[in-house]
Amino acid sequence: MRLTSARHLVVWMAFLGSGIAAQAQTSDLLSTAHSFQPCPSALKADDTPDTPHAKPWQLMLSPYAQHWHYNPEHRPVRLIGLERQDASGRFCGLAFFTNSFGQPSLYAFVGQRWTGVLGNPDVFFKLSGGLLYGYKGAYKDKIPFNNYGIAPAIIPSLGYHFAGDHAVQASLLGTAGILLAYSHDF
Repeated sequence: MRLTSARHLVVWMAFLGSGIAAQAQTSDLLSTAHSFQPCPSALKADDTPDTPHAKPWQLMLSPYAQHWHYNPEHRPVRLIGLERQDASGRFCGLAFFTNSFGQPSLYAFVGQRWTGVLGNPDVFFKLSGGLLYGYKGAYKDKIPFNNYGIAPAIIPSLGYHFAGDHAVQASLLGTAGILLAYSHDF
Protein backbone atom coordinates (compact mmCIF):
# COMPACT_ATOMS: atom_id res chain seq x y z
CA MET A 1 0.00 0.00 0.00
CA ARG A 2 1.38 3.39 -0.87
CA LEU A 3 2.01 5.93 1.88
CA THR A 4 -0.78 8.28 0.74
CA SER A 5 -3.26 5.39 0.74
CA ALA A 6 -2.16 4.43 4.24
CA ARG A 7 -2.81 8.04 5.31
CA HIS A 8 -6.34 7.90 3.87
CA LEU A 9 -7.00 4.67 5.78
CA VAL A 10 -5.71 6.20 9.02
CA VAL A 11 -7.90 9.30 8.54
CA TRP A 12 -11.04 7.21 7.96
CA MET A 13 -10.31 4.91 10.89
CA ALA A 14 -9.68 7.96 13.12
CA PHE A 15 -13.01 9.42 11.95
CA LEU A 16 -14.86 6.24 12.92
CA GLY A 17 -12.94 5.99 16.18
CA SER A 18 -13.68 9.58 17.16
CA GLY A 19 -17.39 8.97 16.61
CA ILE A 20 -17.32 5.99 18.94
CA ALA A 21 -15.27 7.90 21.51
CA ALA A 22 -17.66 10.87 21.39
CA GLN A 23 -20.58 8.64 22.31
CA ALA A 24 -18.78 6.84 25.13
CA GLN A 25 -20.95 7.25 28.25
CA THR A 26 -19.40 4.40 30.24
CA SER A 27 -16.08 2.64 30.43
CA ASP A 28 -17.53 -0.34 28.57
CA LEU A 29 -16.28 0.29 25.01
CA LEU A 30 -18.05 -2.79 23.63
CA SER A 31 -21.38 -1.52 24.89
CA THR A 32 -20.66 1.88 23.36
CA ALA A 33 -19.60 0.41 20.02
CA HIS A 34 -22.73 -1.74 19.98
CA SER A 35 -25.01 1.29 20.44
CA PHE A 36 -23.11 3.73 18.17
CA GLN A 37 -25.29 4.73 15.18
CA PRO A 38 -23.32 6.43 12.37
CA CYS A 39 -26.19 6.23 9.88
CA PRO A 40 -28.00 9.53 9.30
CA SER A 41 -31.41 9.52 10.97
CA ALA A 42 -32.80 11.30 7.89
CA LEU A 43 -32.68 7.93 6.10
CA LYS A 44 -35.33 6.32 8.25
CA ALA A 45 -39.06 6.76 7.81
CA ASP A 46 -40.58 9.24 10.30
CA ASP A 47 -42.91 6.62 11.79
CA THR A 48 -40.18 3.98 12.16
CA PRO A 49 -38.60 3.72 15.60
CA ASP A 50 -34.81 3.67 15.64
CA THR A 51 -34.78 0.11 16.94
CA PRO A 52 -31.34 -1.43 17.16
CA HIS A 53 -30.64 -4.62 15.25
CA ALA A 54 -29.88 -7.66 17.43
CA LYS A 55 -26.36 -7.70 15.96
CA PRO A 56 -25.93 -4.22 14.48
CA TRP A 57 -22.48 -4.54 12.91
CA GLN A 58 -21.57 -6.50 9.82
CA LEU A 59 -18.04 -7.27 8.68
CA MET A 60 -17.75 -8.01 4.96
CA LEU A 61 -14.81 -9.66 3.19
CA SER A 62 -14.42 -10.26 -0.52
CA PRO A 63 -11.54 -12.17 -2.02
CA TYR A 64 -12.93 -12.30 -5.56
CA ALA A 65 -14.51 -10.27 -8.35
CA GLN A 66 -15.33 -11.51 -11.84
CA HIS A 67 -15.11 -9.00 -14.68
CA TRP A 68 -17.51 -9.29 -17.61
CA HIS A 69 -14.75 -8.54 -20.12
CA TYR A 70 -11.09 -9.51 -20.11
CA ASN A 71 -8.56 -6.68 -19.79
CA PRO A 72 -4.85 -7.43 -19.27
CA GLU A 73 -4.68 -4.45 -16.87
CA HIS A 74 -7.19 -6.00 -14.42
CA ARG A 75 -5.84 -6.91 -11.01
CA PRO A 76 -7.47 -8.95 -8.23
CA VAL A 77 -10.09 -7.03 -6.25
CA ARG A 78 -9.90 -7.44 -2.47
CA LEU A 79 -12.41 -5.81 -0.11
CA ILE A 80 -12.98 -5.37 3.61
CA GLY A 81 -16.05 -3.46 4.76
CA LEU A 82 -17.95 -2.54 7.89
CA GLU A 83 -21.69 -1.81 7.99
CA ARG A 84 -24.01 -0.60 10.72
CA GLN A 85 -27.57 -1.88 10.37
CA ASP A 86 -30.82 -1.35 12.25
CA ALA A 87 -33.92 -3.50 12.65
CA SER A 88 -35.73 -1.75 9.77
CA GLY A 89 -33.06 -2.87 7.28
CA ARG A 90 -31.39 0.52 6.93
CA PHE A 91 -27.58 0.42 6.86
CA CYS A 92 -24.51 2.53 6.20
CA GLY A 93 -20.83 1.81 6.05
CA LEU A 94 -17.38 1.97 4.57
CA ALA A 95 -15.59 -0.51 2.35
CA PHE A 96 -11.87 -0.40 1.66
CA PHE A 97 -10.78 -2.25 -1.47
CA THR A 98 -8.26 -2.47 -4.24
CA ASN A 99 -10.00 -1.57 -7.47
CA SER A 100 -9.71 -3.48 -10.75
CA PHE A 101 -6.50 -1.64 -11.54
CA GLY A 102 -4.77 -2.26 -8.21
CA GLN A 103 -5.45 1.19 -6.75
CA PRO A 104 -6.45 1.50 -3.06
CA SER A 105 -10.06 2.69 -3.02
CA LEU A 106 -12.98 3.48 -0.69
CA TYR A 107 -16.76 3.17 -0.95
CA ALA A 108 -18.81 5.16 1.60
CA PHE A 109 -22.47 4.17 1.41
CA VAL A 110 -26.00 4.03 2.80
CA GLY A 111 -28.68 1.56 1.86
CA GLN A 112 -31.64 -0.68 2.57
CA ARG A 113 -31.86 -4.45 3.08
CA TRP A 114 -34.97 -6.54 2.40
CA THR A 115 -35.18 -10.07 3.80
CA GLY A 116 -37.47 -12.92 2.79
CA VAL A 117 -36.89 -12.44 -0.93
CA LEU A 118 -38.42 -15.14 -3.15
CA GLY A 119 -40.41 -16.38 -0.14
CA ASN A 120 -37.25 -17.65 1.59
CA PRO A 121 -36.42 -16.01 4.97
CA ASP A 122 -32.68 -16.58 4.37
CA VAL A 123 -32.53 -14.79 1.01
CA PHE A 124 -32.01 -11.03 1.07
CA PHE A 125 -31.64 -8.15 -1.37
CA LYS A 126 -29.58 -5.06 -0.58
CA LEU A 127 -29.37 -1.78 -2.43
CA SER A 128 -26.63 0.67 -1.51
CA GLY A 129 -25.71 4.05 -2.85
CA GLY A 130 -22.73 6.19 -2.10
CA LEU A 131 -19.43 7.58 -3.27
CA LEU A 132 -16.45 5.73 -4.72
CA TYR A 133 -12.98 7.15 -4.23
CA GLY A 134 -9.73 5.93 -5.74
CA TYR A 135 -10.00 5.63 -9.53
CA LYS A 136 -7.23 8.03 -10.49
CA GLY A 137 -4.70 8.81 -13.19
CA ALA A 138 -5.00 6.71 -16.33
CA TYR A 139 -8.02 4.88 -14.83
CA LYS A 140 -10.16 7.88 -13.82
CA ASP A 141 -12.45 7.38 -16.83
CA LYS A 142 -13.10 3.70 -16.02
CA ILE A 143 -16.12 4.71 -13.91
CA PRO A 144 -18.76 7.24 -14.96
CA PHE A 145 -19.06 10.72 -13.42
CA ASN A 146 -15.62 10.47 -11.82
CA ASN A 147 -14.50 13.95 -10.76
CA TYR A 148 -11.35 14.38 -8.67
CA GLY A 149 -11.24 10.62 -8.07
CA ILE A 150 -14.78 10.59 -6.56
CA ALA A 151 -17.82 9.12 -8.32
CA PRO A 152 -21.39 8.17 -7.34
CA ALA A 153 -22.29 4.48 -7.26
CA ILE A 154 -25.39 2.32 -6.81
CA ILE A 155 -24.75 -1.33 -5.99
CA PRO A 156 -27.49 -4.00 -5.85
CA SER A 157 -26.68 -7.26 -4.03
CA LEU A 158 -28.40 -10.62 -3.63
CA GLY A 159 -27.42 -12.80 -0.71
CA TYR A 160 -28.09 -15.86 1.37
CA HIS A 161 -27.95 -15.92 5.18
CA PHE A 162 -26.76 -19.25 6.60
CA ALA A 163 -25.41 -20.75 9.84
CA GLY A 164 -26.37 -18.09 12.36
CA ASP A 165 -24.53 -14.85 11.70
CA HIS A 166 -22.89 -15.78 8.39
CA ALA A 167 -23.95 -14.82 4.87
CA VAL A 168 -22.70 -14.76 1.30
CA GLN A 169 -23.69 -12.24 -1.33
CA ALA A 170 -23.11 -11.30 -4.95
CA SER A 171 -22.94 -7.59 -5.75
CA LEU A 172 -23.43 -6.22 -9.26
CA LEU A 173 -20.71 -3.71 -10.16
CA GLY A 174 -22.44 -1.96 -13.02
CA THR A 175 -21.12 -2.99 -16.40
CA ALA A 176 -17.75 -4.05 -14.92
CA GLY A 177 -18.60 -7.35 -13.23
CA ILE A 178 -19.72 -9.05 -10.05
CA LEU A 179 -18.20 -9.16 -6.56
CA LEU A 180 -18.59 -12.21 -4.32
CA ALA A 181 -18.42 -11.59 -0.56
CA TYR A 182 -18.75 -13.25 2.84
CA SER A 183 -20.23 -11.34 5.78
CA HIS A 184 -20.51 -11.87 9.52
CA ASP A 185 -22.93 -10.08 11.87
CA PHE A 186 -21.77 -9.14 15.36
